[in-house]
Amino acid sequence: MSTKKIGFWSSTSLVVGNMIGSGVFLLPASLAAYGAISIVGWICSSLGAIALAIIFGNLGKLAPHTTGGPYAYTRLGLGRLPAYLVAWGYWISIWCTNAAIAVALVGYLEVFFPVLGQNQLLAVVTGLGFIWLFTWINSKPIKTVAFVQLVTTILKIVPILLIAFIGIAYIKLDHFTPFNLSGETSFSAITATTTLTLFAFLGMETATVPSASIKDAASTIKKATVFGTLITIIVYIMSSVAIMGIVPPEVLVTSNAPFADAAALFWGEAAKYIVAAGAVIATLGALNGWILIQGQIPMAAAQDQLFPKIFAKVNQNRSPIIGIVVSSILASILMGLNYTKSLVDAFTFMMKLSTLSVLTPYILSTLSLLILVKRKEGFIPLPKMILSVLSILFCTWVIIGCGAETVLWGLVLLVIGIPFYAYLTKKSS
Repeated sequence: MSTKKIGFWSSTSLVVGNMIGSGVFLLPASLAAYGAISIVGWICSSLGAIALAIIFGNLGKLAPHTTGGPYAYTRLGLGRLPAYLVAWGYWISIWCTNAAIAVALVGYLEVFFPVLGQNQLLAVVTGLGFIWLFTWINSKPIKTVAFVQLVTTILKIVPILLIAFIGIAYIKLDHFTPFNLSGETSFSAITATTTLTLFAFLGMETATVPSASIKDAASTIKKATVFGTLITIIVYIMSSVAIMGIVPPEVLVTSNAPFADAAALFWGEAAKYIVAAGAVIATLGALNGWILIQGQIPMAAAQDQLFPKIFAKVNQNRSPIIGIVVSSILASILMGLNYTKSLVDAFTFMMKLSTLSVLTPYILSTLSLLILVKRKEGFIPLPKMILSVLSILFCTWVIIGCGAETVLWGLVLLVIGIPFYAYLTKKSS
């Protein structure tokens, strides 16, 4: 059965929509402890994100009719076990992220419905309601999913850009001094802020995951991935600099709503509602996009007999509904279990673990690019070699920046997946 495919703008909105989630609304407060040196961290993570976007764009051009993005590229380049570990880690990171997004979404909705902060059962039911609403939307044709993503992406970017552009007139340069507030060395501060800000760029590879459903995939994926990443960089850096320049560092570091504090200067009391609305739309768009991805990865692995075959089943709209539903069940359980923690604690832990789980697929995808280019052309052009080496060094640097505890959790999750691989391999042989 043929289905309509999505084009450049829908693919770009998937990239932008999955990157600009609720994290951007919390990051300025996390970065305030480091001072203006965090701008250097933004620049470093932006350069790393562009390099990785180009890597994935090139992979999309080399293998345009695959499904599964980093998983598919790793399988083509490095074989079954590395591909399985990518699928396993990436899949876990996605439903962890969706649980965190649902928790954050309910937190932002409290501004409009204070009862959510007083009634834990109602809060959990509301979060579950949104997870399952988007699970239902993702059972529809991919054009419907893409339309929802396009609308929410446009709506979420507008308030962030408004604060960035209007905020320029309110910037005070003395808020940027001293340059490094952390008390750490400049290199340590830059490493920490690069690690924090890279969280905000996760998702630049998402146009590659449903590539079999993208029109003219060979050219569209590369353009959408790079263009979407560039749009996100502009939105992030402009808004971050504006907020740092508007809100005094000592206020910003303790702020639970940095965008609202900044917007209050030009919109008054209405600011918290405007910013909360932007945050709600941001989380809705991110939840929609990531629920799409959570079905595609296990489907691709199941088609290669590396995940249980039930994950390969699709409905009449070609949606991998079993994988989406199972992933949403796991996200729902995790959301319920973590709801007793503070919003920021739960969100930060899940996002750190998600980042680490995704960095390994980034490294393995980059190695796969080198192997696939060598196979096709007989040699590796120097620009691709330099770009790949720099991308691997960047990912390694950020893994170190994640800290020992997060790295340990990531290793434990990978090790847990190995017995499943042994069982599936034995079963299919």
